[in-house]
Amino acid sequence: YYASGAATELTGTWEHYYRGIRKCNMLLKNIDDVPKATDDSEEAHATYVKQYKAEAHFLRAYFYWEMFLRYGPVPLVTDVLDPDGDLLSNYTTRPSLKEYVVDFILKELKDCEEGLMDKATSAESGNPGRISQPMARALYSRVMLYMASDRFRSESGISWQQAADAAQSFMTDYGTLYGLYTTDTDPKTCYTNAILKNAHDEKNNETIFWRNDVAVGWGAIYNDTPVGEGGNGGLCPSQNLVDMYDMANGQSPFSSYDETGAPVYNGTATPAINNASGYKSNDPYSNRDPRLAATVLYNGVNWGNGIINVLKGQRDNPQGNANATPTGYYTRKYIPEVILNNNHTGSNYRNWIIIRYAEILLSYAEALNNLTGPHTVELDGQPYTMSRDKEEIKKAFNQVRYRAGLPGLTANQLNSTPEVQKQIERERMVEFLWENRRFYDVRRWGIYEETEQEPIRGMNPDGATKETYYQRVIPSSSSFLTRVVDKRSVWVPIPRNEMRRLPSLDQNPGY
Repeated sequence: YYASGAATELTGTWEHYYRGIRKCNMLLKNIDDVPKATDDSEEAHATYVKQYKAEAHFLRAYFYWEMFLRYGPVPLVTDVLDPDGDLLSNYTTRPSLKEYVVDFILKELKDCEEGLMDKATSAESGNPGRISQPMARALYSRVMLYMASDRFRSESGISWQQAADAAQSFMTDYGTLYGLYTTDTDPKTCYTNAILKNAHDEKNNETIFWRNDVAVGWGAIYNDTPVGEGGNGGLCPSQNLVDMYDMANGQSPFSSYDETGAPVYNGTATPAINNASGYKSNDPYSNRDPRLAATVLYNGVNWGNGIINVLKGQRDNPQGNANATPTGYYTRKYIPEVILNNNHTGSNYRNWIIIRYAEILLSYAEALNNLTGPHTVELDGQPYTMSRDKEEIKKAFNQVRYRAGLPGLTANQLNSTPEVQKQIERERMVEFLWENRRFYDVRRWGIYEETEQEPIRGMNPDGATKETYYQRVIPSSSSFLTRVVDKRSVWVPIPRNEMRRLPSLDQNPGY
């Protein structure tokens, strides 16, 4: 925890989000005193002020939400603190979850939406990346889903029906402006470009909320590119991850999976194979979910300026190279291949996606699936009978599967709430890999400890032939691959320096 390598995420996060919150508070306090520009009309000036206020409320809610995901409820500061003073000394207690998320964050998001730009205005020159009304509704939907989950529902008071309504309201009010990216001719390319193409000048209508970036070059992808391409190979997927991808026919390659979505090993090197799926141990990457090829670089695939070869001593696994993959894999997702052209002189956008339309669909399916029915809710002042709507679940979930070129849910699966939940959990893992979802999903589902129990596996990077390479192993070359399972890790600790300043502030359990 106190190691220097952990500083950015565990200690820097607290400081930089409160810094952003302070800027929001400063704007809200002072903007009404800012004089009108001489070339603006009174009406234009009022519109600008309204938009800036709404954006500040949105960003403050977003920053507090990101703090919550890591630390839980933290002191809610809405004043401009004196940097030369004692800062949080007036904030010695932590609010309840309901006070923090429901009464503050959700209210901020709901109240700010009307003052934000509409999508058309946010797409105009000079505005791309500005906060728009759909962004606020999408973040509201995400927070509602989390608050309805088992881990938070009793404290938040948010029901699955309310979470379903939040996702449905986005589709109703903004669904014509967004959709899954399906412009290209094959599922692999569609998924690749849903991540890489930006929302403003590349017509990617799947992206809702993202962080703009300039066009980047080799230096931005160098650390995550395979060593055979001249990179540092810094992000190496595990075999556990690869094993979670279905076959292209929609069947699972293995016969048994645990509640985390991972295949059951039962002490063996290879999970029991589902022979009906068509999976082959000596050709494990053929006929798989196209998102696997769009996400992971594996042995034999054409990429960049060559063919990925991770056999021992070969191009992407040379002997003596400390950066060579310990798992037999490299990453493909988020790496624009065009940058590798002309001796690595190409450039491309690589925006960080925070929310895209696929999440709205899967949130809606998850919330509907967890409804118990029939039950009565109030809509427009009138009682209305609701129940688990299998057709709506199928419609939302299958859109994501169909874009990937896979069959949708079967009738037997739809008849079982637990089975559909398992499918949703695996789908979110595969669809949103490296989009900052899984870490928090397994915690809200209460399966964090289970996901961390299984040791990290790889395809044998010491295999000198395909026959020896296609063997699952637990890599021993790097000690960091040993997982530590600890109940307290559902939260991260409040930084030590902050606790020294505020000893009366409650630290997270176990720290």
